[in-house]
Amino acid sequence: QVELAESGGGLGQAGDSLRLSCVFYGQTFALYVMAWFRQAPGKERELVAQITSGGSTYEADSVKGRFTLSRDHLKNTVYLQMNSLKPEDTALYYCTAKHISTPQYDYWGQGTQVTVSS
Repeated sequence: QVELAESGGGLGQAGDSLRLSCVFYGQTFALYVMAWFRQAPGKERELVAQITSGGSTYEADSVKGRFTLSRDHLKNTVYLQMNSLKPEDTALYYCTAKHISTPQYDYWGQGTQVTVSS
């Protein structure tokens, strides 16, 4: 069973930077694709960024050039570096994982709140 522990959310102002961390427990980290989703009040959950075991990344257009996703295989951790934050980045951010053999994200963290003021 996979468990995910997120940290690093908080309050910031427009233009600030924050880094979210997600520690992966329970299975072989290298066999999982990792991602961050977010959900703002009244909006659907959306994919922010994804990283494969080999380090290939995808970022949503809304965060491209501002957010960077990376993973550390020694620490079983993924990091979402968020720069040039905007008020529209305010949301509950979820770390998630899926095995390389499955199409859907099966494992979710509890979420960490990011709030950006103007």
